[in-house]
Amino acid sequence: MKTDIEIAQEARMLPIKDVAASYGIGEDELELYGKYKAKLTDELWERVKDRPDGRLVLVTAINPTPAGEGKTTTTVGLGQALGKLEKKAIIALREPSLGPCFGIKGGAAGGGFAQVVPMEDLNLHFTGDFHAITSANNLLAALLDNHIHQGNALGIDTRQILWKRCLDMNDRALRNIVVGLGSKAEGFVREDHFVITVASEIMAILCLANDMADLKARLGRIIVAYNYAGDPVTASQLNAVGAMAALLKDALKPNLIQTLEHTGAIVHGGPFANIAHGCNSVRATKTALKLADVVVTEAGFGADLGAEKFLDIKCRKAGLKPDAIVLVATVRALKYNGGVPKDQLKDENLAALEKGIVNLEKHIENMMKYGVPVIVTLNSFITDTEAEHQFVKNFCEERGCEFALSQVWEKGGEGGIELAEKVLYTLENKESNFAPIYPDEMGLEDKIAAVAREIYGAGGVTYAPAALKAIRKFEDMGFGSLPVCMAKTQYSLSDDQTKLGRPEGFDINVRDAYVSAGAGFVVIVTGAIMTMPGLPKKPAADNIDINEDGVITGLF
Repeated sequence: MKTDIEIAQEARMLPIKDVAASYGIGEDELELYGKYKAKLTDELWERVKDRPDGRLVLVTAINPTPAGEGKTTTTVGLGQALGKLEKKAIIALREPSLGPCFGIKGGAAGGGFAQVVPMEDLNLHFTGDFHAITSANNLLAALLDNHIHQGNALGIDTRQILWKRCLDMNDRALRNIVVGLGSKAEGFVREDHFVITVASEIMAILCLANDMADLKARLGRIIVAYNYAGDPVTASQLNAVGAMAALLKDALKPNLIQTLEHTGAIVHGGPFANIAHGCNSVRATKTALKLADVVVTEAGFGADLGAEKFLDIKCRKAGLKPDAIVLVATVRALKYNGGVPKDQLKDENLAALEKGIVNLEKHIENMMKYGVPVIVTLNSFITDTEAEHQFVKNFCEERGCEFALSQVWEKGGEGGIELAEKVLYTLENKESNFAPIYPDEMGLEDKIAAVAREIYGAGGVTYAPAALKAIRKFEDMGFGSLPVCMAKTQYSLSDDQTKLGRPEGFDINVRDAYVSAGAGFVVIVTGAIMTMPGLPKKPAADNIDINEDGVITGLF
């Protein structure tokens, strides 16, 4: 059986200008990065911005398990299948972080015969967007420390510095550090921290900004510290905005690549959904909606994280209204939720499937609360049985969901025809009445409770004293109308990753909170979630290599 990278390397890609032409994009509206990658120019947006929007389909999933779900694979395969049905479709994805690529999770190009290519480029440096974000983030950190060293005219309280440096790599040794050691010329000695680039506020800002003017306004609102009077100090006050924006000028433009079957893929931005808002850029999605009849996008991790943030943050901020939601599951993952060990998931086990399917049930209920019609798709494995497929199909249809079996990993777009037909039927026959789960005017504690109870199924919320104090301070500062971005483990509906299935009666434990004023949300940190992951005992980097001909191996 061929690996994902072998399939991708054997693909015959079209020149990206030809893919672009199929969507009416002229070569002068591209900024080429070689033959197979390009950025979409501002001129393209100005030309198409007044067109009517296509239909928007969100792909999400149950909570991830070691058995795998295939959300991105399904997104890619669905886009390819819609093309086979002669629909003008395009997909909109996030860029992958280097941390998971060299760590444990893997990349974000899809899999099998439902991939975006060039796969190696996408999973490694791509067009340099993440490097630009990292540089802009760390420029602000450098300017902040330099301001303190050069006399601290703003009266910054060095015990209340909020801004963290970032790096797009899993590096636990950088979570908590000390900077400024040495002589007086080396700066002010203080404790500092790193987050992974995909969890940085700059990443969120880039993904939520509409244009350069909006980007600069958001950058200026970043709160980097408090002064001795307790007032916030912003990036604008440090005169950092212009230089940061200059570093981000190219990163702000969406990237265009293609699937194995030459469907267009706009891939831009990459915030994690467990510690950030988990959606690709607003610019990418809005551009896609002007270029195609159907846009298929995805949000990170399970529907309790990525989809919730897509619906409550991205759609709210950008004025987007999804027309349908595809919820991905696998028989293997549902049996894992039912208590079956990973090495026994190949065996038919209807009892475990019945026990574990409650996780899917909760996600169906959650998505329906937003007023959007839901299609459930099973990402098929060869070890699945007909009885298992029929059980899940009956379960979903009894709950008012369309159901389709997906075989896109094995068959590409052809294996997604059944799903594509169900999506088109839903778009044509079922109305979406999308509304966020809570209103803007609700207080922050009530918003947290709404997500915890309605989406996670929690019995209540507990707060560390410092977190509660911070939340109330944010409301006093005028940030109470912002949405909340919940940082939580992806492996469970609760904040305890060992609680599989559909836990009930638990408390969500809030241990920290901070405001991302530029992004426009308040981050709520629950459980033991980390904003700088670490590498596993045997990282994926161990298996990655490149030969004398430039052929990369071991990348999935």
